[in-house]
Parts: sequence; structure tokens; C-alpha cells
Amino acid sequence: MAVSGIKDSLKLQGVRLTRQREILLELIDKSGKHLDAETLFQLAQEQDPKLNRVTVYRTLKMLKESGLVDELDLMHYGGDQHYYETRLKQEHAHVICLRCGKVEEFFGEPLQKLRRQVEQHFGFQIILARTEIGGYCAHCQVLREQEVQHASAVTVEAHPTAPKRRIPANSNSTSAVNK
Repeated sequence: MAVSGIKDSLKLQGVRLTRQREILLELIDKSGKHLDAETLFQLAQEQDPKLNRVTVYRTLKMLKESGLVDELDLMHYGGDQHYYETRLKQEHAHVICLRCGKVEEFFGEPLQKLRRQVEQHFGFQIILARTEIGGYCAHCQVLREQEVQHASAVTVEAHPTAPKRRIPANSNSTSAVNK
């Protein structure tokens, strides 16, 4: 939902759109990122130094309760932090890198197909669907592979004469030790 749609919805609900609320809405909608409350506060304060944290949290709560903003945990990448985005008309999945925290949004027919399958299989009417996918982006996959190779090399350098322990593939570790 675009900011103009949110503004109209707030008016219909009898909620006054203050300058501070408008600043927050613009930041959430136009930043291109999923922002947490503290980051929103810092960015908003650059535009209006009088804005305080209480206003940010109250506004986020009001927007969430009004169904105009979604609160996301994004695989708990940032711990207990929650992130915010304006509610979009088209559902999408959040694809989160568990190493660097990069978030991508995935739109498309596969999500709609999954939704239809769930509805048909369970006889369920879906009102809201949130999909999060955690893994490693292409860049972090390369870094992880380099870290594994480096760790293996360091282990060999630290213990060059250590015997290599081999366990036969078809036996478990208990039987190999007891033999």
C-alpha cells in the first residue's frame, strides 16, 4: 500500500496525520529497507529533532493495529528486533541471509500457487501469509567456503603430525571404538 493509500486510510479511521507520523510513514515506505524502530527514530530525528522515541513506538503500534504496516522479525537475524514495512497489496516472501542480514523480497506465481495448495489441502481461507526463507546469499556462501578452507589449513598447520582418525563408513563410532 503506498503512502497516499495509508494517508487516506488514516483519515477514514479518524486518525490525524501529524508531521511526525508522516515522516515515519515516508521513511518506512521510501527507504527501500526494512527498518527497526531505533533506526526509524534516528532517521526521523534528522528530519525533526523534536521527535522522540515514544512518538515512534506509539505511531508504529497505531499503524500496525490499523493494518497499515507489517511488523516482521526476519528470522530473528537482529535478535529480538522487529522491522517494519508498509503493507503491500501483493504478498511476497522475505529471503534473509543469516550471515550478513541482507533481505530480498520475492514476488511471483510460486507463492500464489503455494497459497492455493494450502487453501485446497486444508480447506482453509488464508487472510494473511508471511513467508521467510533463511539461508546464505551468494557472497556469504563464498566467504563461508573460504572460512572452512582456512580453518582446515590452520588445523593441519597446528597439528601436522596428528594421526588422521578414520571410521569405516558402514559402522557407527561406538562399534569402531569397541573393536
